[in-house]
Amino acid sequence: MATTSDLHVVETRPLVAPALLHQDLAPDANALNTVTSARKRIQAILRGDDQRLLAVVGPCSVHDVAAAREYAERLAPIRERLKDRLEVVMRVYFEKPRTTVGWKGLINDPHLDGSYDINTGLRRARGLLLDLAREGMPAATELLDPVVPQYIADLISWTAIGARTTESQTHREMASGLSMPIGYKNSTDGSATIAINAMQAASKPHHFLGINRDGQASIVSTTGNPDGHLVLRGGNRGSNYHVDAVSEAAAELKKYGLENRLMVDCSHANSNKDFRRQSDVLASIADQLRSGSKHLMGVMIESHLVEGNQKIPADLSQLTYGQSITDACISLETTEQILNDLAEAVGASH
Repeated sequence: MATTSDLHVVETRPLVAPALLHQDLAPDANALNTVTSARKRIQAILRGDDQRLLAVVGPCSVHDVAAAREYAERLAPIRERLKDRLEVVMRVYFEKPRTTVGWKGLINDPHLDGSYDINTGLRRARGLLLDLAREGMPAATELLDPVVPQYIADLISWTAIGARTTESQTHREMASGLSMPIGYKNSTDGSATIAINAMQAASKPHHFLGINRDGQASIVSTTGNPDGHLVLRGGNRGSNYHVDAVSEAAAELKKYGLENRLMVDCSHANSNKDFRRQSDVLASIADQLRSGSKHLMGVMIESHLVEGNQKIPADLSQLTYGQSITDACISLETTEQILNDLAEAVGASH
């Protein structure tokens, strides 16, 4: 008899229930304090009640948990030293949207070998986030798959909705139920309008299909998330971090009655895909702050232990430790230098 279902599905595997991972990798009081206190500080920065700047810094993506832990250990004293002027949060990205095909991140393929051991990926991701939270390092990520938040979102202090997914109704619905502040990136053409639409949509209640902590298919009802903001990341028409673009975006936000403070992503189209130019973007942001701009509330920097990037080799033992396998990053040493400059500019603007 002919069949009409699963014509292109070759396998389905059971997914571990979120509740089991939460039970195995449960946060202690210190971890919970790291997450909740960072969320509150970011909310205050977004609303202008805290005059510091949010700085989301870290690897383009995490593929080696040991290297990510070392990065966090070395970032921690920088974060502590600059805390009066910057709220430094580590970029801990586990999911990578692909334009066509490629490695989709630690959760999807933790062994880097096409085995797609997602259960292990979820466990490694939650384990890393838990370690960072216990050590007092707040984490930021991009949430891509709407199932993933049930596994890790309780350990995230800030999240992004990416340029390719900001227009997606599914992601706007998901964002409406998330518990942390959210940055919405402008679309790939550079326009802020779609992200502004997303901010408005996600601030309202929604009802949609999802899963609960036990992994059961569920109807999810949300209150809406009021803590959204715009992230300028450039686009096909060029960069949008310079003063005119920032002012234009802030004016558009104000027109819609939204908080007109925004973040600049120093990478992606703003750096013209040249990781070294992130320093130039940050220098421009620092100049805008010194000139008295009130529209800037944060920056995002792609940074790792070793600058540049590498392809995934057939022999994984040949991977360079601490170097990105997705977008190229600046080194941690360079990161410290430009964060110092940014902190100085924040101080000069007050």
